Amino acid sequence: MDRAVFFQELRRVLQREGFTTQAEQDSLLPVEWDSHPLCRITEGGGVRYRQEDVANCEREQACQRAADLACMVREYTTLLEQAPPLRAQGLTGDFRVLADFNGTVLAGHQTKFGIHFVTWDRDFRWTGLNYGHYFQENYLAAKQDFAIRSGLVPQYQVFNQEQLTEIFHCCADTLNADLNLSPKQEACIRDIQEQIESGIPDITEQLREQEQQPTEPYIPQQTM
Repeated sequence: MDRAVFFQELRRVLQREGFTTQAEQDSLLPVEWDSHPLCRITEGGGVRYRQEDVANCEREQACQRAADLACMVREYTTLLEQAPPLRAQGLTGDFRVLADFNGTVLAGHQTKFGIHFVTWDRDFRWTGLNYGHYFQENYLAAKQDFAIRSGLVPQYQVFNQEQLTEIFHCCADTLNADLNLSPKQEACIRDIQEQIESGIPDITEQLREQEQQPTEPYIPQQTM
């Protein structure tokens, strides 16, 4: 894997998530959170940190988020480096085939703004592409779309972000409702919350902001 490409793309991804990166040092990418050193990422996507830099829960979660992002970027930059060109009538630009199954293609494309992703359906002659779904830099959403479009995963088994947020909210309400849950039930609900948080790291903050927003009182309409 090209280290320069990996670190360049990782810098973009980390900065979009609120992290700050410094100049590469000894083949490691230093990462800061809230203007303080957090960790260093290796060219293989591994994470090194000092215990004093992750001394509280918030910084520990931030370090885990940086590690998850590094793993994701390493995955698709490695795939892109090894992937064959996508050939199709009318297609211009250097698109690479990251996955191809059952007439659906997941492609990556290097741009000046970073690596972007798109899924297409092949036409019945297998020479052209139809119904492009463009995801810009959202690799995880592009993978999910590919899995559903290609039939690898049934759509009814996948929840969108709005549905996951509501499930998380219901889990929190259940845990706070004093329902005399068994330890097994409580552990199961907390596992669900943790699984959702791994996909939507800022979900707790989103819900807090929603709760702080004022709601307009309901005024019934008068009818003649």
